[in-house]
Amino acid sequence: MSTSAAVPLRLASLVASNSDILAALGLYGQVVAVDSHSDAPGLETARRLGLDLDIDVQALQEAAPDLVLASLSVPGQDRVVAQVQAAGLPTLVLDPVTLSQVMADIRLVGERLGVPERAEAVVRAFQDELRDLRPTLPRPPRVVVEWWPRPIIAATCDSWVTDLLSELGAVNAFAQRPGRSTPLTLEEVQDAQPDLIVCSWCGAKKLRPEVIEARGLGVPVVAIHESGLGRPGPRLIEGARQLSEALKNLNI
Repeated sequence: MSTSAAVPLRLASLVASNSDILAALGLYGQVVAVDSHSDAPGLETARRLGLDLDIDVQALQEAAPDLVLASLSVPGQDRVVAQVQAAGLPTLVLDPVTLSQVMADIRLVGERLGVPERAEAVVRAFQDELRDLRPTLPRPPRVVVEWWPRPIIAATCDSWVTDLLSELGAVNAFAQRPGRSTPLTLEEVQDAQPDLIVCSWCGAKKLRPEVIEARGLGVPVVAIHESGLGRPGPRLIEGARQLSEALKNLNI
């Protein structure tokens, strides 16, 4: 894709993580349509397309994007991607699992959109700060990152959360469970012997760590908005900052 095009590409994003990437790359001015969850700065004039799992494809077509950034990281998004592709819209689909794949996707988007240097700078800044955030701990704390309360759903092996925790000197208490996430019983959470539970409910208007505390496990709970842990993009560093502080405060 030429970097010398006279007219900037018109871009659309169907999930908040992709919108965060575009904003970090300084391309928010080219974004003409986004899902309703996207809250990155600079997107105020972009057309809203509805929830990420209920994208208004006709409205997306009317926005006439040159490229649509989609994702499979949101469960059920494959149906939306199929509809967008059936409508004949050029689509770039991201589906990172590991933290290194998240960084690779930032580089990929930067390359496709003609700003590889910006992408590399974003990745390097992320990696440098993450390295500095690692606290000194007597042992690796066991952490549960909870995506939903009823039923309890937590991040498992195939999640950037596992890598993020590892970079901070901690472990995902369910790293041995296959898949990206899993429903859990209260007994299974207790048996995992967590030192910390993170309330990061996806799509929740309000985080309520007191709900987790009321289960009576006696484990410290910290609330981190899903924008800092649930989105595979540059804002994972926000979650890493909060996790680092929470880990420092553990009495282990």
